[in-house]
Amino acid sequence: MKSEITQKLGFTLLFFCILIMLFFLGVLVYFVASKGFSVLSWNFLTDIPREGMTAGGIAPAIVGTLYLTLGSIIFSLPLGVACAIYLCEYGPKSYVVNIIRISINNLAGVPSVVFGLFGLAVFVKFFGFGVSMLSGSLTLGMLVLPQIISASQEALLAVPQSYREASFALGATPWQTIKKTTLPAALPGILTGTILSIGRVAGETAPIIFTAATFYMRGFPDSVFSEVMALPYHIYALMTEGTHPEQQTQIAYGCALILLLLVLSVSAIAIIIRQKQRKHYG
Repeated sequence: MKSEITQKLGFTLLFFCILIMLFFLGVLVYFVASKGFSVLSWNFLTDIPREGMTAGGIAPAIVGTLYLTLGSIIFSLPLGVACAIYLCEYGPKSYVVNIIRISINNLAGVPSVVFGLFGLAVFVKFFGFGVSMLSGSLTLGMLVLPQIISASQEALLAVPQSYREASFALGATPWQTIKKTTLPAALPGILTGTILSIGRVAGETAPIIFTAATFYMRGFPDSVFSEVMALPYHIYALMTEGTHPEQQTQIAYGCALILLLLVLSVSAIAIIIRQKQRKHYG
């Protein structure tokens, strides 16, 4: 009886914690939407900034954000999953492997500005990519790589060992088992980590200040070595360096709303894919 009461109290506490979290999320969304909805229009989404950032639209910033996010995920997702596969399926249970796992977890807590300085020193200066979309994508990819590795490891470890044993019993090789059985079963968990990574990449400002972002562009990037506008940096620039605060503050809130909608849209697509995979392998 006592254990049942404790369990009910625990679930009730968790329920209230979820309600509190949803409340503050709703307040945040409402605040951004109420401030930025008035500037939304088709011209705002498709035009370039005009008249000293006080008119026009934010199309280059939207495109730049999508390019940087896509580029970082293309770089970090295959590398992160491959690293997780090695650590979970091939890596020997040794002291060195444990140190690697601890190092990955520690890297996940490094401030983003440090990754920005790393990207500036390595990709911009050492490799000579310059301030470009390529440098920014690689830097953001390095930023979320530890998070993707950790999420992928947890997803692979959560796959029942009986799946592997059944595959081996049918004569499959270790790689065939990973490719056909383990990896598809772990895909929902991997996508969860990817969703969180997309949200973080899309909203980062510090790394791209040093490696990719520019204050103003009259068009769109035409190569991976072009500078790009990005929504997070555009918001920062409008709020801190704008010379017409009344108009530019409204535009900044509009940018924040578009950024929020972009992240939610991409996350929703990834969640749908994850749910389909979960139903198939659940």
